[in-house]
Amino acid sequence: MIDVLLGLQWGDEGKGKIVDFLAPRYQVVARFQGGPNAGHTLEFDGIKHVLHQIPSGIFRPHTKNIIGNGVVLDPIVFRREAESAIEKFNIDLRSNLFISKRTQLIMPTHRLLDAAYEQAKGDDKIGSTLKGIGPTYSDKIARQGLRVGDVVSPNFKEKYKKLVEKHLVILKQHNFIYFDLVSMEKDFFESIEYLKTYKLEDTEYTINKSLQQKETILAEGAQGSLLDIDFGSYPFVTSSTTMTAGACTGLGVAPSHIGEVYGIFKAYCTRVGSGPFPTELKDETGEKLRRIGHEYGSTTGRPRRCGWLDLPALRYAIMLNGVTQLVMMKVDVLSEFDEIKVCTHYRLADGTETEQLPFDLCDAPVEPVYKTFSGWQSNLNSVHSFDQLPSQLADYVAYLEEALNLPITFISTGPDRVATLVKAEMVG
Repeated sequence: MIDVLLGLQWGDEGKGKIVDFLAPRYQVVARFQGGPNAGHTLEFDGIKHVLHQIPSGIFRPHTKNIIGNGVVLDPIVFRREAESAIEKFNIDLRSNLFISKRTQLIMPTHRLLDAAYEQAKGDDKIGSTLKGIGPTYSDKIARQGLRVGDVVSPNFKEKYKKLVEKHLVILKQHNFIYFDLVSMEKDFFESIEYLKTYKLEDTEYTINKSLQQKETILAEGAQGSLLDIDFGSYPFVTSSTTMTAGACTGLGVAPSHIGEVYGIFKAYCTRVGSGPFPTELKDETGEKLRRIGHEYGSTTGRPRRCGWLDLPALRYAIMLNGVTQLVMMKVDVLSEFDEIKVCTHYRLADGTETEQLPFDLCDAPVEPVYKTFSGWQSNLNSVHSFDQLPSQLADYVAYLEEALNLPITFISTGPDRVATLVKAEMVG
């Protein structure tokens, strides 16, 4: 079976840490969508690592890592990440990393197009990371994109130039001025040669062979469920399927192979970029959450918008993903608050209340209805098990489990991999 781990909010939930923590239980870790717009942060042995393209199981030497066909790969970012963040730790990356030949390539002109489209939107910009993600997925759907498997083709450069010509026409139409394409292309082709030194495979066969051999597999999602192209807060979403269903299409596996679904959420909410955010706090409390939680994007560095936990949105993501168990992150951030709130319902413009996530939060904003809890106001560094939780935190966890009708089996009390609590029945 394939277990799936994904975010239930607007991304930045802490997926990288939990993948790294769970990796010893799995023989394979596979990324199934997204690209360098996703930053998965891991901390261990006093060192902080941020991965953008490579699966978060890479620091476990006996774990096989797969970059699936649903991912978009920037060769420049991949090379930089592999050389600086991986190889200096003496990890034999070329032996345990497998890249799908069907993975779409992010070209330099994709990044230029991303900037041109965002500039053209003016005040209506969606807050793109400007990594070329949207234009690359657009070319994929338009059936004109380049894939990793194309890099070994004798006419790869011809294919590249043909697509670049199409991109330059669009850039001219947008009157977009650029200067650095030549240097970007130099880095791109050097990175393509570097990419060729890795295992480029038909990974749909690789992962299904692992299934046949009864190997344990963890599919690692990027971004968050509320950024899904279909079910997220459209149009302020990413360009891929961030849900459990994306693991099937992004890796080439049948739905019947899906096992556990780990849904990760913060004990509060954050969001980077534009888009609706019902529980956002534009006051001192929101700033306090940002400061204590170090809430700045791991990819862009942009300050994250912060707010209280949103149960209607969380229930929605749980329903669509078929979540079987929950992982709550950053409870330590709330340790300095004497009062904590949770949004239980939305109040609509006509005064009625609902537990459902409305179709369009952009044009029909809602008023959150809150339930207030006492804070625990205690340092969690000495807490190493669920039964050691402060009573207020234990009450908070119990309320969420009942409200969401799912067990919270992991709780993160700090950024390091060791600062993770596991329910007794999950140990081993």
